[in-house]
Amino acid sequence: MDRRSILKNAGIAGVLAAGAAPAVHAQPVVRWRIASSFPKSLDTIYGSAEVFARAVKEMSGGKFEVSVHAAGELMPAFGVVDGVQNGTVEAAHTAPYYFFGKNEAFAIGGAIPFGMNSRQLTAWMVDGNGRKLMREFYAKYNIVNFLGGNTGAQMGGWFRKEVKSPADISGLKFRVGGFAGRVIERMGGVPQNIPAGEIYQSLEKGTIDAAEWIGPYDDLKLGLNKVAPFYYYPGWWEGSLNLEFYVNQKALAALTAEQRAIVEAATHEAHVVTQARYDARNPGALKQLVAAKARVLPFPQTVMDASFKATMELYGELEKSNPEWKKIYADYRNFQRDQILWFRFAESRFDNYMATQKL
Repeated sequence: MDRRSILKNAGIAGVLAAGAAPAVHAQPVVRWRIASSFPKSLDTIYGSAEVFARAVKEMSGGKFEVSVHAAGELMPAFGVVDGVQNGTVEAAHTAPYYFFGKNEAFAIGGAIPFGMNSRQLTAWMVDGNGRKLMREFYAKYNIVNFLGGNTGAQMGGWFRKEVKSPADISGLKFRVGGFAGRVIERMGGVPQNIPAGEIYQSLEKGTIDAAEWIGPYDDLKLGLNKVAPFYYYPGWWEGSLNLEFYVNQKALAALTAEQRAIVEAATHEAHVVTQARYDARNPGALKQLVAAKARVLPFPQTVMDASFKATMELYGELEKSNPEWKKIYADYRNFQRDQILWFRFAESRFDNYMATQKL
């Protein structure tokens, strides 16, 4: 045995004999809080943040923990952007269009009337220019956005009276999510932006005449069929709703590269799981609603056409008044045109055929 080996072994033996071990610096546990815009009772949409938190903890071996807080626990449902921007919380889980009052461009990252379906919107965000353009926009609010789930195409909501023509929208007090209210206003309606937990009571008391939330599974949980009999489709303002995790820039920058990769992977898992839950659970819930005497009706073609016309007029005005909207929307719409062309030959044709077959 050479001298160097003898000294090395002697050194180790000395340490062991002294009962000491070399110092090991344990990595401190990272703890984040997520402020959700949704109540715990909605296990699909609120559950997206729980999926994220669980995935982060598992992938980090317990060294990165995220606690999820329902709307109202840390801040109001519509206060989460301010919370993330100011660093009150590290992250939020929400629907981007809730914040169109700050800037209409927020809505593009979530859902805009007559926008893309869930497959198309995810493609734009992941492999198109969507993420880059939205992150450039969100940077002004100290926010980095990540995918947070998608509801798929939504229903048009619950109405106390039938909708037979565009004239029936005039004067209608309608709880409708975010940016769609701008279109409802142009059609003579009175939009109301009410959190999920307050919709039932507002509809029951007649404070509002109609309300939309998401679709059968969540609507059944909220009991909306008990206070309004007419269930319309489709929700033309939400061909899909992309939910997002908003992360404070400094909180993200403080993470290691490995931890940032975990955040990215966990958001993707939450995105896929949320979409799958809605697709899996909505059919059974719709059957229950029909069995409970809900009247499921399509919006008349005249209502759809009037809504589309009002929407396009609004977009034309925004292109002139809001440069950030103009930049993001131009790319969004070009991507959507190509997606519609592709879906026309494959997805849509197949789906339409299968809808007429008996399985």
